[in-house]
Amino acid sequence: MVSVTRRGLLLFIALGVAWGIPYLLIKIAVGQLSPAMLVFSRVALAAALLLPVAAARGELRPVLRRWRPLLGFTLAEITIPQFLLGSAEQRLPSSTTGLLIAAVPLAGLGVAFLLGRPERLTAANWAGIALGMTGVAMLAGFAVSGSDLGAAGEVLLVVLCYAIGPAILARWMPDLAGTGITALGLAISAVVYAPVVALTHGWPSAWPSAPVLASVAVLAVVCSAAALTIMAALVKEAGPVRATAVTYVNPAVALIAGAAILGEPVTGWAVAGFSLILAGCVLVAARGRAAGRRLAAAGEASRLPGRRLLLRRLGYRRLVRGRPLGAQGLGPPEVAPGGHRGQADDEGGHPHGALGRPRQQVGELDRQRPRVHGRVD
Repeated sequence: MVSVTRRGLLLFIALGVAWGIPYLLIKIAVGQLSPAMLVFSRVALAAALLLPVAAARGELRPVLRRWRPLLGFTLAEITIPQFLLGSAEQRLPSSTTGLLIAAVPLAGLGVAFLLGRPERLTAANWAGIALGMTGVAMLAGFAVSGSDLGAAGEVLLVVLCYAIGPAILARWMPDLAGTGITALGLAISAVVYAPVVALTHGWPSAWPSAPVLASVAVLAVVCSAAALTIMAALVKEAGPVRATAVTYVNPAVALIAGAAILGEPVTGWAVAGFSLILAGCVLVAARGRAAGRRLAAAGEASRLPGRRLLLRRLGYRRLVRGRPLGAQGLGPPEVAPGGHRGQADDEGGHPHGALGRPRQQVGELDRQRPRVHGRVD
């Protein structure tokens, strides 16, 4: 049974579009700008937009306290992959780049395993991964022939980076604001690339054309500032592995954009592959029926008086920004330590318990909650 929140679905669609169009825009921009100059222009403009917003919200200082994972996320999600994409698209078609990026969910599974936090994937999730990769193979069948192998290798390194970035967010920065993380990551990347552009004489010799300037602006505002903020929210909502399933949408968006703007052909294989990719996205994002009921109950409990007591009884040990940790897809919740659950545990000393309900109703929730080796399943 597929269970996807409305917010998660909207974030998924928005990120799929925002990260499906950059390949076309990068292809246009690298015609007149060096890869280093393109990255510097893109991240500097995006940082200038987000830093004042994050500072006004007080979101920068908490992120700076965790500077180590911030640096790791910045390198994996911004600094390294954006340069490699620009370099690869000097030799690869934009649609081919988008096709290869769709391998990110598989790399994400490997990264989660290495970090000791493997996702609990159902048979439907695995079927979705298989369908998505089959769709990518069908799309790639007409696009990758004659492509440069070195450029393809650069894109595969980008695939690995894009799998590591969300994993860092989910493990070390799950409770931090996405705007603050994104703003600082973009600012750090701009500082890194400024001397690179100066030392390599990467400044353009002439003022870029209007299409190139427009491409840089959209890359900065939509594909960097907005998309990275959306990605951080999606990781909190659906988890790092399911969030990377958005890369299954990228090839379809890249193909449509290439056909509409560059006149690239769309064949029957492309239509079939696109259909399989969409089916794969739905299945990869699916949660089991029982898990969906448990997360919905926890989300409802988090909005009621005395919510912390009931959430402990549901297996959630803490809240993140007012929401139960497990409901955000950041790993299975741990069972709360055992102990007496009498009047002393109730918040507010309500005569009927923490939620103003008879205690036997809360006890029914306990009995319905399966326990497996000390964890809630």
